[in-house]
Amino acid sequence: MELAMNSLCMMFSKAFDIIEAELAGASEYHSLRVASMCAKMAKYEGYDNESLLALMTCALFHDNALTEYTLSQGTVKYKRIDLKPHCELGQRNIEWLPFTKNVDGFILHHHSSENGRGPFGVKEFPHEAALIGAVDIVDVTYQLQRVPLDELDKLKNKIAARIGKFSTKKAVETLLLVLNKETLESLRDENIYATMRELFPVWKAQMGDESVLDLAKFIAHIIDCKSRYTYKHSEQIANRAWLMGEYYGYTREEKIQLYLAAALHDIGKIATPLKVLEKRGKLDKNEYIIIMDHVRHTYDWLSKVEGLGKMWLWASEHHERLDGTGYPFGKRDVDLDFNSRLLACVDIYQAACEDRPYHAARSHEDTMPILYNMAEKGLIDKKIVKGLDETMAEYSLRDIPFPTL
Repeated sequence: MELAMNSLCMMFSKAFDIIEAELAGASEYHSLRVASMCAKMAKYEGYDNESLLALMTCALFHDNALTEYTLSQGTVKYKRIDLKPHCELGQRNIEWLPFTKNVDGFILHHHSSENGRGPFGVKEFPHEAALIGAVDIVDVTYQLQRVPLDELDKLKNKIAARIGKFSTKKAVETLLLVLNKETLESLRDENIYATMRELFPVWKAQMGDESVLDLAKFIAHIIDCKSRYTYKHSEQIANRAWLMGEYYGYTREEKIQLYLAAALHDIGKIATPLKVLEKRGKLDKNEYIIIMDHVRHTYDWLSKVEGLGKMWLWASEHHERLDGTGYPFGKRDVDLDFNSRLLACVDIYQAACEDRPYHAARSHEDTMPILYNMAEKGLIDKKIVKGLDETMAEYSLRDIPFPTL
């Protein structure tokens, strides 16, 4: 079974759109525009496909640490962000991904300038970082998707007047050479996905490859950093799902499929406002509806990823219940396969044992009665609950490590 890694990366850019809009005030499709412009610049400079893939992926995820940084600082105001740790965390995260080309410094220095005014005070850094940084600043400043075609020359004159004040002279000159009317039209909201699909090199991986596991870990980490109360939630569910796969004797490929579905299961929570995620006390009716919507977002987004097979259903059915009282579709036992039932149980277990606004962390001994009670009521699978009890006891009140292959 083969997964289209580039399709999954493009889908995940939806999450970055929402994150950057909520935390940094960025316009929609900013990450896609930065990646597309970097691709056009790299093609002009003669990059090969592997180098282009590395650059485009780093450009797409150039602000991947935005949630992690704001979570650590307790601020959602972009103007207060210290760019140094923001860049350091982003570089660390991107290096989890399985590139065949060296990406050292690509994100670390995307806010650097050859005049030395960047967060690290350096004047020399990778050209790829300069390409990403040049497009990032130009798009944030001028919102390329809205520039009228008849004002292109005026825009290019403004950018040219700033050469030497941001990024590098070489990167900005390449940007100006590539930025023509056809390019500007390709960056419009209605065209950007087609542009990205045309430019993004094919990136596929066999489902048993470690690269799929690495990408899943990266995505789970970004999702979890949305809120201090979801921190490590997806990561730990994925790690627990891997253990359960071992308990049931799954093959390596089957375990990676289960891990990926678990890592992606809460991707829709990126669209849930922080004030709802972090509310202390009981949610009101409207807030509960907003929370429930996260599963529908997960369902809709993952349905468009090539090569996920049933994994997008496993990921989006974790709030369904065997008696039909779950959401968002009200499916019953006959509609839910084993892995959907398994992820539902693992999700309940993790939510019950971790620290939340409305309850403190619980031990394994205090968590299991909750699941057994739900099983007795016919809500979740009794046999899976028993398997969880046998598998998770030794990890009471501690994290489960990332799987090793």
